[in-house]
Amino acid sequence: MTSHPALSAVLKLPRLAVRAVPIGAVLATFVHLARGGFRSLHSLGWDEAGLVLFLLAGLGVIGWRRFTRDAVGAPLFLQDDLELGAVFLASAYIVVAIAGGELFPLVYLLMACLVAFLPHRASLALVAVALAFDALLTLGGPERGGLSSFLTHTLFLSLFAVLNHLVLAARIAAARRAENAAVDKRIKEVEERARTFRLVSSGAHDNPPDEKDQEKWLVASVKEIEGAVGAALEIAETALKTNTCAAFLLTSDDKGLKLYDCRSASDHVQRERFNAGEGVLGGVLKRRAPVRMHSAHGLKGITWYDGSAPTVGAVLAVPIIEGGGLVRGVLVADRLTHNPFSDDDEKLFTTIAAEVLRSIEVERVMSYIRKTRDEKDRFFRAIEELNRAGSPEQVFLAVLESARQLAGLDFSAVTIVSEVEGKRVHKVARMLGVSAAGKALEGRTFPDNNGLVANVVRYGAPLPGRDLKAMDRQVIFDEESQIRGLAALKIFPLTAGDRILGTLVAGSRRKTALDHDVLRMLEVIAIQAAQAVLRAQLYEQMERMATTDGMTGLYNNRTFQAKADEMLAHSRRYGRKCSLVLTDVDHFKSVNDTYGHLTGDQVLKGVARILKQQARDTDIVARYGGEEFAILMPETDAKGAKVIAERIREAIKAEVFQTEMGPLKVTLSLGIATAPDHGVDKLVLVEQADQCLYYAKRHGRNQSVTVAEAQGGRKLQAAEG
Repeated sequence: MTSHPALSAVLKLPRLAVRAVPIGAVLATFVHLARGGFRSLHSLGWDEAGLVLFLLAGLGVIGWRRFTRDAVGAPLFLQDDLELGAVFLASAYIVVAIAGGELFPLVYLLMACLVAFLPHRASLALVAVALAFDALLTLGGPERGGLSSFLTHTLFLSLFAVLNHLVLAARIAAARRAENAAVDKRIKEVEERARTFRLVSSGAHDNPPDEKDQEKWLVASVKEIEGAVGAALEIAETALKTNTCAAFLLTSDDKGLKLYDCRSASDHVQRERFNAGEGVLGGVLKRRAPVRMHSAHGLKGITWYDGSAPTVGAVLAVPIIEGGGLVRGVLVADRLTHNPFSDDDEKLFTTIAAEVLRSIEVERVMSYIRKTRDEKDRFFRAIEELNRAGSPEQVFLAVLESARQLAGLDFSAVTIVSEVEGKRVHKVARMLGVSAAGKALEGRTFPDNNGLVANVVRYGAPLPGRDLKAMDRQVIFDEESQIRGLAALKIFPLTAGDRILGTLVAGSRRKTALDHDVLRMLEVIAIQAAQAVLRAQLYEQMERMATTDGMTGLYNNRTFQAKADEMLAHSRRYGRKCSLVLTDVDHFKSVNDTYGHLTGDQVLKGVARILKQQARDTDIVARYGGEEFAILMPETDAKGAKVIAERIREAIKAEVFQTEMGPLKVTLSLGIATAPDHGVDKLVLVEQADQCLYYAKRHGRNQSVTVAEAQGGRKLQAAEG
């Protein structure tokens, strides 16, 4: 059921009236101040009291609207902020007017608050509103303060707004920097603890493929271990009645111990890293067995307290040992009294140490599973991208993107090898992640040499076979193109069957980036890439065979017909000029009869080469049939086509073809027709150009003839006849 437009408009009127309350109250206050109202508290009339109530009603409307918007999550607009600020300013200026200007600093304070809590655009507009109100109070005459008072207020209002904005912006920026620093510090702590737990290898998190995802699961894993260790220490503290119960873990280099967590009545537990080979804890690490000690006079070798260490009467320390016998840290408990730890205490503490280790092992396994899953997902996505790639360029890009995502590479490249005049030539087909100097290498070719790329193609095996100490001195492509700053490098052959199509170059600034798993995946990617490149090359070759003439390399007749249809359709649609040139090698039958068909083929190849060189990039050059060639010239009238045709004819005339039967020279005849001047139908245009070619043949050959010239020549012959 649809409502009547007039009824809808009537229903909207109450809502519009309510929305107009704040603006109406501000405007009414402005007008009343302009008439000299609100001069003193004793002279307030009923109209002014009503105006104050009007302002309060407007403030209530604004508050209710902001509350309801916030409840449903609706955004606030500039109009809402302006209404709120304007009502507050109007109220402040009423107070200032009643006080006779004595309370004007109230406006400064209000403006500072508005600038602090409202958006910049709204606060700037409210400064203008405040100045408008101030003008009413100060420019009404000398008794109101005059121009000097207005300018003073303007200056201070602007200063309060600008300075408060700058101070607020500085505080916000400082808070953001502090927050970012705290986040970075926490992330570093998480990474260090993850290395301590062996969740990641040292240096493995410097530049991972999916850094945000890795940070998330590292934080989750570390929190899980922290919770397990904390719970274990609380149990030990309660059961053993200790002064200090702490877990010290070996740092990632296994040379130091660092407090991980503790429960202690002392404030002097050592929180900085200390030597792992000293004191009681050093003995536990060396013996790999629990240690119990007690003394009525205090024990020595207590390294887990700082300089203000209490006198320790009894110690129980248990190593945290992995299944393979690797020591990861020490759990230590002490008492200040002479009360020694019992066998049952040692058994309990050993069980707690095993529980701590178990929690670390579980998270390590989960981390490995997550890492393996993510790597497999990236690997399968890379294979899918390679299988979808159709052209060699798409394959090259898919290979490099896949390698970068799998290994977080800083440098990668694909090279292609080919034979040119019997010599092997390498080409850098595509590169990713290189400096500005390295960008120039893309598309560069270099001959076979003793570089790593050439050797990989030569031997069909990945190189280098081991870590290279002097990586910067290694020749990857050739002597003139060096890639600096790599700490890890591997070059894989792109092998398809018994053919090596090129190489995949993978490099990183991190020495540990190319581990065994990554190398294996890159090797499979290289195999898939080779198959994809081969498929793309075969497809291009088949497409080229279908569209080009096998002997001359020009477009074949079928492709010429399709291109002609497209070009003439464009000419018909937009009325653009388009010329067709048909050519024929003069006395070519005599060349075949005298020198043989092999020599004739050499001549045709040479003519095709010159036609391609002399034509423009936008022209379509095709072998029309036998010794005939066709040239389609878009955006070209008869005069322009004549110029190009003459340039081609002169080039053919000047060329000396070196054949097995000796040097040979030929000439060319050309016929020119132009659309739409001579029709836009393909058959008509071809017929016109063919007649011009026939005219050139009959009238001396070695010339180019347009439709106009042929028609003029026929008329002249008819007149002479």
